[in-house]
Amino acid sequence: MSSSAGPVLAGAVIVLRPATEADVPALAAIRATPQVRARWRGDDDASAETRETIAELGDRHLAILVDGRVAGIIQWDSEDEPDYRHASIDIYLDPALHGRGVGTDAVRTLATHLIDVEGFHRLVIDPAADNEAAIRCYAKVGFRPVGIMRQYERGADGTWHDGLLMDLLAAELIRW
Repeated sequence: MSSSAGPVLAGAVIVLRPATEADVPALAAIRATPQVRARWRGDDDASAETRETIAELGDRHLAILVDGRVAGIIQWDSEDEPDYRHASIDIYLDPALHGRGVGTDAVRTLATHLIDVEGFHRLVIDPAADNEAAIRCYAKVGFRPVGIMRQYERGADGTWHDGLLMDLLAAELIRW
């Protein structure tokens, strides 16, 4: 499916569609929760930051809908140099929905689109190395650990923390 604003993708329990200005209050509220804020730091003004990301990524910044309500964001970007072409994924989800398969469905739905429609042969994702729930979620879709990226991101406490680079080759995608 698609809309004039970009792709609309249906998963088993989610729908993904380009985020809009109308989504900003819900997304900012999710982004401001302590669980999301710990992983998705940024400016204190989550609304302004969300608007900037919508403007920057356009139809690559997708609202995750569950039962018609905004439940989070999944976004993608790409390296388009032909010899290194691949896509990357980032996601945050309302903590009230953690552990229910919503994140896995969103990642699988977007990964399927990126492989089948956009033609990528390789996808990457880079959770914090200590984010075991996220790592399990991505593994359910077929992502595999590649290696630790040492002191990859600065945490809320000001210290540097490791990230885990994971990748997925098209043939490894675990479909529904």
